[in-house]
Amino acid sequence: MKDYLSWLIRNTRTSWWHDSADPAELDEALAHGAVGVTTNPYLANLALTNNRRLWAAEIEAALAVPSKAEALMRVAVTRTAARMQPMFDGVRGWVCGQVNPLHAGDREAMLAMARRYHTWAPNITVKLPATAAGLDVMEECVASGIAVTLTVSFTVPQVIAIAERYRKAAARATVAPGRCFAVIMIGRLDDYLREVALDTRAPVSEADIRQAGIAVVKRALPFCRGVTLIVAALRGTHHATELAGGDLTLSIAPAFQKALQSPDIPCEERFARPVAVERLCSMPEFRRAYEPDGMKPEEFISYGVTQRTLAQFAEVGWKLMEAMK
Repeated sequence: MKDYLSWLIRNTRTSWWHDSADPAELDEALAHGAVGVTTNPYLANLALTNNRRLWAAEIEAALAVPSKAEALMRVAVTRTAARMQPMFDGVRGWVCGQVNPLHAGDREAMLAMARRYHTWAPNITVKLPATAAGLDVMEECVASGIAVTLTVSFTVPQVIAIAERYRKAAARATVAPGRCFAVIMIGRLDDYLREVALDTRAPVSEADIRQAGIAVVKRALPFCRGVTLIVAALRGTHHATELAGGDLTLSIAPAFQKALQSPDIPCEERFARPVAVERLCSMPEFRRAYEPDGMKPEEFISYGVTQRTLAQFAEVGWKLMEAMK
């Protein structure tokens, strides 16, 4: 059987990261060409729960400190970072570690956490939310040499803001500026727009909705000067195949890694194919995501899918780690 993911790495500009902190799943992903790892509070909690015996001593030590969730996040992230360290070269081998999603508007708290995370391992990129506060923290981090990934991000305006702030930070840095990755959570945007379309009876079909996130990614990529675009939260193999060939990184969960091994999936570049957005543009919420001037940074935190995602990361990730016994 052909290996689509290995083909992607070897024959296109598209790379891919593994979307899980579980060590067994990571070994499988590395065998198929993964060059980085995404974690978040949900994935960290899942890996800790499933590997409690394997990581027993570190988990028990983390449970004994006041800030349990951060200490537990450190276990999952540093374990993964150690596994990726042999391939780390500043381009490959990065591992994301996300700050507390409950602090998405708290600049001081996020900056302090980012500085702590940066000390954990040289190949950690600190995940910050693409909110106005997160952008401020990102600029400080990049200027001081801390690698960052801006997440909870779904739109062209967010990617533009990230790239602009990165270039501003790099210009004033007195050390080598930190690497910067900008995320588009493609499937979460589709999920949100699907609900909006149903609620407002928008004149769009399911086929249109399945193209919404793809259209946003294709429009966003040209703005990514200086930063690497990561496409995350895939909802199907189409989110990978329709972006193949783009100069970007796909963050792929284990279930979709397996699905992409189907012999029915053609190994071909499709990024240059245009996406019809006329019907989608009848939806104001799509236009906010698709148009370069669709939102201002102070509006990012109130975009519907932003609030939903922050709440999920808090409720099924961070808070569960804080409550772990």
